Amino acid sequence: MPETSDQRALAVSLSAFDDEVLARLLSDRHVAASATWRDMFDAADALLDPASIARALPLLARAEAEALVAAVDDGIPAIGQIGRALHDRALVDDDGRAYAAVANAVKDAAPDGLPAASSDAVVEASDDAAAAESAFTNAAALADVLLLTLESPLGRIGSGSLGASERRRLVDAGAAPSGEEADLLVGLAARTGLLGTNGRAWLVTSAGRAWLRLPTLERWASTARTLRDTLPRAYRAPSGGWMPQPTWAGATPFDPAGPERAARWTHRLRAWGLLDARGAVPPWGRGLAEGADVDTSVLRDLLPPEVDKVYLQNDLTAIAPGPLAPHLDVRLRGMAARESRAQASSYRFSAATIGAAITAGETADSLRDFLTGISLTGLPQPLAYVIERTSAEHGRVRVSADTASGLTTVRTDDETLLRAMEVDTSLRSVALSRSDDELITHVAADVVFWALSDARYPTVAVDADGRPRAVERAKLAAAATPDEPSELYGPLIARLRAGGEDSDAAWLERELDQAVRARAVIDVTVRLPDGSARVFRLEATGLGGGRLRGRDRAADVERTLPLTHIDSISPAS
Repeated sequence: MPETSDQRALAVSLSAFDDEVLARLLSDRHVAASATWRDMFDAADALLDPASIARALPLLARAEAEALVAAVDDGIPAIGQIGRALHDRALVDDDGRAYAAVANAVKDAAPDGLPAASSDAVVEASDDAAAAESAFTNAAALADVLLLTLESPLGRIGSGSLGASERRRLVDAGAAPSGEEADLLVGLAARTGLLGTNGRAWLVTSAGRAWLRLPTLERWASTARTLRDTLPRAYRAPSGGWMPQPTWAGATPFDPAGPERAARWTHRLRAWGLLDARGAVPPWGRGLAEGADVDTSVLRDLLPPEVDKVYLQNDLTAIAPGPLAPHLDVRLRGMAARESRAQASSYRFSAATIGAAITAGETADSLRDFLTGISLTGLPQPLAYVIERTSAEHGRVRVSADTASGLTTVRTDDETLLRAMEVDTSLRSVALSRSDDELITHVAADVVFWALSDARYPTVAVDADGRPRAVERAKLAAAATPDEPSELYGPLIARLRAGGEDSDAAWLERELDQAVRARAVIDVTVRLPDGSARVFRLEATGLGGGRLRGRDRAADVERTLPLTHIDSISPAS
């Protein structure tokens, strides 16, 4: 048994790691925060396990992978910044030499050497017009996806992908031209934090809802920055930008899924107008590609100008003579159904859409003021009539919360409506019961409000003073609070450090424990009271209470040696 080994060398290295570096290593290796490791030697053993190393290799960028292969095949130590990166990933020792288990894993993963790197030749000039059109089209499509998700969350299947029925919903609504593009848009929104998940469905995040109110160029720019910042590490350049797109497929040579991942990211950046069909970067993306900020001045000139006015017509439609400013489009779609989406969009009003707007918190006055403010043709009489009639009808059923009793009350002056709600089987879930001239329930007021609205009753939510109040139905994704590795692994790291305060003693006890388990014959060097040393050849039989027990075959006696007096052990020759 050698005095030093890869496990011991790695354990010593791990002890010298900063907590942040060690936590990142544990995260990359998918170590459970609840791991029962006692000290750094346990950690070293686990990190040198072939399965753990197999999880580390696919994360290596090409330069790191090439340096590791050179260390394994040619014995060239990995040094410099790349050597430090490999060292921090527990793949090479302090001298830049690959651990034996790592060398075996590298040879198994790439027996014939690494695949050749893709060409990094500069691509010809970009097709700016096509890239700008893609940016504009997909920014509008992504807004449609978010608006539809606000209405109803997008279901996910077990693998986390978008369900087939949800793809059809997005396609049928005109948000995406195909199921594949629907997947692209949802994946892009999830990657940039506009969509989040509760495990069963995709929901809009608070950042996504704020994004919907931004002008188109700001929508595009904020998402473009996030896309650049979330690119896989292997695609990033030292400047903070990204490597030439043709190199991405071979950027992680140990990862069999590398080409597929590169294709997915290429598709995302092409959709967002940061790459054209040939992989070239258009002028507005060059700043991001070089590690700087985005420059939207050129893109602005290529996008159709936004408008802030519409034509309101007597047939209850609104025509936008160009792309409507996003904040206006979002609000208009809350009171009218959009019938077509193009550079000139059309919207149609009806009693149902106006009712839905009032349900969401609009009033007759706020509807009139908004529509008059954006109209180039005034407020047509037919539309004004629909607003007045729907508003008058809509408030006939009033839902409020009684803070004193904790009950929700439902009131109306129409006795027929009151009786209908009392016996309506579709309202059974909210358990309405008659109390004099009103209905009461212990169910929350907002839940009762939406149950009545879904059942087509002309319902309005009111506050304690009887004033209408807006009720937010859209469920937002909970704010993402991913555990930082240093926080997640803090207790484990503290335990590992506490268990390795005396690394020499811990390592000696570990070697003795292994010898006892194997009933191995070992040479034990013991320091005697007079300062001299003596070697005992023992068959290790027990370890406990700070003592080693073993049979001395030469003297045919059982010896018990204090661990504090043992200097070293080695296999019997």
